[in-house]
Parts: sequence; C-alpha cells; structure tokens
Amino acid sequence: MRCVVTGAAGFIGSHLCERLLADGHEVAGLDAFVPYYPRAVKEANLAPARAHPRFRFHELDLRRDDLAAAVAGADVVYHLAAMAGLARSWTQFDLYESCNVTGTHRVLEAARATGTLKRFVYASTSSVYGRYSSGDETLPTRPISPYGVTKLAGENLCRAFADECGLPLVTLRFFSVYGPRQRPDMGYHKFVAALLAGDPVTVFGDGQQMRGNTYVDDCVAAAAAAAAAPVGEVYNLGGGEVVSVWDVLRKLERITGRRAVVKAAPPRPGDQRHTCADTGKLARHLGWAPRVGLDDGLARQVEWQREAGEVPAARAA
Repeated sequence: MRCVVTGAAGFIGSHLCERLLADGHEVAGLDAFVPYYPRAVKEANLAPARAHPRFRFHELDLRRDDLAAAVAGADVVYHLAAMAGLARSWTQFDLYESCNVTGTHRVLEAARATGTLKRFVYASTSSVYGRYSSGDETLPTRPISPYGVTKLAGENLCRAFADECGLPLVTLRFFSVYGPRQRPDMGYHKFVAALLAGDPVTVFGDGQQMRGNTYVDDCVAAAAAAAAAPVGEVYNLGGGEVVSVWDVLRKLERITGRRAVVKAAPPRPGDQRHTCADTGKLARHLGWAPRVGLDDGLARQVEWQREAGEVPAARAA
C-alpha cells in the first residue's frame, strides 16, 4: 500500500513511518517542522526513515501548502500532525486552531480528492473526554483545555467528511504515549532529564493525577492495524497500566539510580485528573493488545535519553 503520514518527524509519526516501511509499504512523510521544539530533534527522529528506499519526505505546512502531489495515490492517510501540549494552548490558541483545525481540514480536502483512499486514520487524544477520561468510547466528550477543544473539532471535521463525502474514517484516541523520542516538553522526558542531570523535578498539583500509559511501539502497532479497521469506528488506544505521577517518579528513581529533588508547582489549567482507556473494542475488532509493560518501557526511554544526549535539550525546554 501507499501510506501518507502527517507529522512524520514527530515522536509517534517517526515510529509509525518505520513500522509501515518494515511492513513493506511505501510511505510519504509530511512535516512542517513547526518550532515547538528543536528541528534537530525532529531530524534525528526522521533519519532512519529517510534512509529507506520506499520513503519519500515532503516538507510541507498543512495550513498553507499544496498537498495534492504528496497525497496523490494514497491508500491510507495517517493524520498525526498536530500542535500538542495542554499548557501552551491557553496562551497560543491561534496556533493550535490553525494547526489542529485548519490543517486537518486541508488534509481532508486533499485526501478525498485522491480517488484511491481506503482509510483515513485520524489521531485524536484522551483530552477530548476531559478531566476524567476513564472508560470506553461512549464517554461524553467534554474537553477542559483549548488543545482538547481543537482536537475534538478535528474529530468533528473528519466525521463531517465521512458522513457527507464518504471519507473512510477511523479515529484513534491516544492515551499518554511514552517511550524513545518522546517530545522534550512531555512529563516523563522532563523527569528523566532532570534525574540524569541532578536537577529538581517539577511536580504540578498534588501528584495524584492518574494516567493510563501507552508504550510507543504498542501505539504504532494499533495505528498500523487501523488500516483494516471497520470504517466509521472510534477506538481508545491505551496501555492499561494506571499509575500516579508519584508512582512514575519512584519507578524512574529505581531505573536511573538517582534520587529526585522535587519542586512543587501549582496545578496546570486543563490537566486531566484520571485517565484509563477501555480498549475492549480495539481488541475485539483488531486483535490488538499492549505488549510492553510500564517498567520495561520506562527503562527503554531512560536508555534512549542517555544514549541520545537529550538532557541539555530537555533542560532548555
């Protein structure tokens, strides 16, 4: 198949490109290198895929560039590109709206014009559910951050194209993905970088926020399988192990052999209190199940951050 991956230089997108290439597909990767974090980090993410003969990269901004040639002939479009992160969405809403809503609309327009499309896989987030995101896909969508609002708007745009234009849509709602290449602004990356550097670890609120964690390889396995999912379905995608911020910090202390010096900070607006994905439908429809446990996955992330020399970048972020 010919697959298109938007956000190909990102954390999850770069892993997905490699998985699809390993499965024998042709892959066109799109990314604009929006300066949310250093371009050098994204280029390093993309390097393995760039070396593959069946990979073609297009540096394109979904909000304004012509996408037709890059998307032409696609069998599957994986739309992962988005402006992520809860905190900045409160102060930079125009950026989030343009990337997550306008960008999604333009990808949808390009995808529906191909005439070859078998699936359009939209990467959404548990943030569409709101403060308490534990359960199956029937949970009400009540986002409490501008980021979550824009991602839900993207979902609704996709549904409009599905209902009115016959777009073969499948939606995946990601829950707290972690692992090698995790963005420098994400919590576990910051925890690891601080522990390795001997810097204070910032904990927001009371640290009792609960998260269902998803290792990146499990995430991309589900995304790859979504090309064969029934059209119109929405799936929660999570690893199933629910832990608090304090639980994760204790695990990382054991893995790194370092003791955390904790710096307390006020709760962040829009932060979720409890997330846990019921992935029963994903298991029934696609036979998917998480394979990497949290202890193993965190150890892999720590090793990657050590080898990649990510501490200075993470500290600067």
